Amino acid sequence: MSPMHDHTSPHVSMHEPPVMRRRGFLALLSAAALTNVKGSAEASAAPKSIDLPAESPSPITLRTIEEAEKLAGVQFTPSERTTMVRTIGEQVEMFKQRLEYSSLTNNVAPATMFNPILPNHPPREITVGGSSGSLLVTQKQLPSSDIDVAFAGLANLSHWIHTKQISCERLTRIYLDRLKQFGKRLLCTITIIERQSIEQAKVLDQELAQGHSRGILHGIPWGAKDLFDTKGIKTTFGAATFKDRVPDDDSEVVTRLRNAGAILVAKLSLGALAYGDVWFGGKTRTPWNQDEGSSGSSAGSAAATASGLVGFSLGTETSGSIISPCQQCGAFGLRPTFGRVPRDGAMALCWSLDKIGPICRNVEDLGLVLSVINGASTMDPSSVTRPFHAGSGMSSRGLTVGVDRSWFKDHPDADLFHAAERALKESGVAIKSIEMPDLPWESLYGILTAEATAAFETLTRSGNDDQLTWQSPQAWPNTFRQSWFIPAPEYVQLQRFRRQVMETYARIMDTVDALMTPPFTGGTLIASNCTGHPAIACPMGMGLDTLPRVVVLIGHLFDEGTLLRLGRELQRRTWSAQRPPVGSS
Repeated sequence: MSPMHDHTSPHVSMHEPPVMRRRGFLALLSAAALTNVKGSAEASAAPKSIDLPAESPSPITLRTIEEAEKLAGVQFTPSERTTMVRTIGEQVEMFKQRLEYSSLTNNVAPATMFNPILPNHPPREITVGGSSGSLLVTQKQLPSSDIDVAFAGLANLSHWIHTKQISCERLTRIYLDRLKQFGKRLLCTITIIERQSIEQAKVLDQELAQGHSRGILHGIPWGAKDLFDTKGIKTTFGAATFKDRVPDDDSEVVTRLRNAGAILVAKLSLGALAYGDVWFGGKTRTPWNQDEGSSGSSAGSAAATASGLVGFSLGTETSGSIISPCQQCGAFGLRPTFGRVPRDGAMALCWSLDKIGPICRNVEDLGLVLSVINGASTMDPSSVTRPFHAGSGMSSRGLTVGVDRSWFKDHPDADLFHAAERALKESGVAIKSIEMPDLPWESLYGILTAEATAAFETLTRSGNDDQLTWQSPQAWPNTFRQSWFIPAPEYVQLQRFRRQVMETYARIMDTVDALMTPPFTGGTLIASNCTGHPAIACPMGMGLDTLPRVVVLIGHLFDEGTLLRLGRELQRRTWSAQRPPVGSS
């Protein structure tokens, strides 16, 4: 979730956004997770109502209002305060009535819904072809090494399964063994699902023997960020307060992947309540350096995928939770357009920003997974059904990518970004210089914190937030507490500013087919999440700190296919399927 990959150390990552260094409060806001609607996310821990004292422990006085003005950033006259004292109790009574009626559980979505499509500005899809389910097999013969099998792409794995070179059960056991061997070293697994996954694999083998295939993902083991509900299997949100929580139903994406034949072998770690890489079991590590955290919040998803412990995984993003750990771990991540993938049965952090997306070891796999989880669900009111074109087999020649030169200026790994630019040019892509306006992008984090605080109201009011492992000033507990003092009018004003940001991005995107940026610069991370645009994180090489670096491509609404086309060119010319030390031997 947050771009900061180390929350327990004073060390500042070279790729940590400058604004994060200046304002620890805002750093916390760069959480990224996802939403829900169907699952009983917080229901098992939330009381039906919250007991309140019959009367306020202390009356609201002129002094109370005067001090509160400092928090709200407004100032009233003495006479105005005198009038307010006479009536403000009615407002407090409204709050009390709502609390006495019922506590709102995490799975209750707001009545207002975010729509990334502006009026009179329909999405412009550049890529309208290329099957999302095409198989691009690069190695027809099954390798003799289980390690080589584990690191293979989905197309190869599917080919070997469907040609009976390896059984679903055998492939599942390979990944289960690797999860047991390397999962503890990386602290990336919360629950390994052994018995159920083996049983499912046997059924899938029987189906193949009878000539029935569920598709490309038939028999492919995968891992889920542990905020997706799984019936009868713990879903902990990475938080001590929910570590024994067992849902009654599956989340929609889990159901879709199961129906497609994918085998869930592990629930993977995430920073508690989808922020960072610290969970109740410790800090998830990057497979490139076990002394470093994996970043978050899709910490375990990126670490397990990059180290070949699962065939692929699902993560979530609110503002960096897919992109940041993909950089730290050297994985490919796709953050789809807001609303493309339904979120019911997944923990809600910020209803108007949360998104679900795949994390894989190569670009082609991202499209294969997205094609399965794409489309609306009746239980997620923000989800929509729109065509997905992966652009498989299509050239990138003729596309135009916009770059703001200030994004790369003085960047410690600027040479890698320049190499990415050269790679695109070599593939026939035109690079266009743009100038992003200087807007107060950081203020958008107020939307995230306000909604996240509402999502976990019960946790704060009950005092159970003290049980969370991470308790620094930048951690969720403190942020949830202080965010109760974000004025409601300010939240509305931020949403109005968000509309201006959407219009700004729409104008710029009208001039290019995609944008290319470093992951944490120029406000692009929070802004593009607030506008709902899709993005893809593509590893380019190793940074000066010997950890991977990614370049981020931001595309038009519902035009993920163009990002995949560009990503294929970058992967072909910059990354070369590098394997991390952990998991390669």
